[in-house]
Amino acid sequence: MISILSPLHVRWSLLAAVMTAALSALGAPAQAQQSPSEGQVLSTDEQIVISVYKRASPGVVHITSTAIAYDFFFNPVPQRGTGSGLVVDDRGYILTNNHVVEDADSLEVTLTDKSKVPAKLVGRDPSNDLAVIRISVPKEKLFPLKLGNSDALQVGQMAIAIGNPFGLDRTVTRGVISSVGRTLRSENGRQIRGIIQTDAPINPGNSGGPLLNSRGEVIGINSAIYTPSGGSVGIGFAIPINTAKRLLPQLIGKGRVSHPWLGISGLDITPEVAKTLKLQVPEGILVVQVSPRSPADRAGIKGSVRRARVGNTLVSAGGDIIVSIDGRKMSSVDEMTAFLDAERRVGDEVKMDLLRDGRPLTLSVRLGELPEA
Repeated sequence: MISILSPLHVRWSLLAAVMTAALSALGAPAQAQQSPSEGQVLSTDEQIVISVYKRASPGVVHITSTAIAYDFFFNPVPQRGTGSGLVVDDRGYILTNNHVVEDADSLEVTLTDKSKVPAKLVGRDPSNDLAVIRISVPKEKLFPLKLGNSDALQVGQMAIAIGNPFGLDRTVTRGVISSVGRTLRSENGRQIRGIIQTDAPINPGNSGGPLLNSRGEVIGINSAIYTPSGGSVGIGFAIPINTAKRLLPQLIGKGRVSHPWLGISGLDITPEVAKTLKLQVPEGILVVQVSPRSPADRAGIKGSVRRARVGNTLVSAGGDIIVSIDGRKMSSVDEMTAFLDAERRVGDEVKMDLLRDGRPLTLSVRLGELPEA
């Protein structure tokens, strides 16, 4: 008898083949397993999560930070915070979020064997909410995780989060990659680009822990959630691991990341702004303020000199307008920052095309380093 596969049967067959390949890569059995304790047959998805958890959870640590505050009578009051981190090599380096360790007077790491060891802050980058700490323990107590490739992510693929939500050690949750290429604004106001969105439940304490794919590779660092209630509502965000891999050498080598800096604050020119201020261009960046002794100041870029009303908002006016940098048109401050971060380095000289009082002007600016504060 000939059996014809229905479209639904074909889809499930293809899915089973994909899951089997993933399990093979993990070294897990391809067939559904039976639990000896309950006689329960495990699904393919369950086997993947179990395999990833067994391999990756020993490399996830619990970070406790202690900061000293003072009460009304100036008595010291310790304040504790918790987060997660992941071991990146057998030298004891641990990757986490900057906001997990920021302002901490002391750091303590709890390992998979429940031992607690002090940690030292090695480097941090507030602009990307990343930090590296280090512990001194024998190599056999360290289980470095494999770092994957976040550029290859596809919406819909499996995402597995491991961390310490609300202090509950090594909790695993599962979901999918909900979107890629999101942007978040860091605490210092700069945009973090390429953010991964996931519906794998993430809660306070997951920060700094890994987001993994079905092969157990780290694809992101769990960093933030969108929540109106304070708990997970299925919208979590992770910093792509490729960003962390690119910055790790600087964080470990010199304790910070060098970001190119012009030294200006600006206003994005919209059609409404252009019409109200009677500007000659429909888009660009209006220079509002130039930091003293900054690269822009040394190059002669001018800031605003007067105020004007756009709708219900008072804005600065009369400053130079940035049209392009090295031939690349600029329409917003975030776009300019992204271009400089991705394609230029501290010390590079860039050619800036400006408008000053309606007349074109080109200036060369040698980029400085973004100050830490």
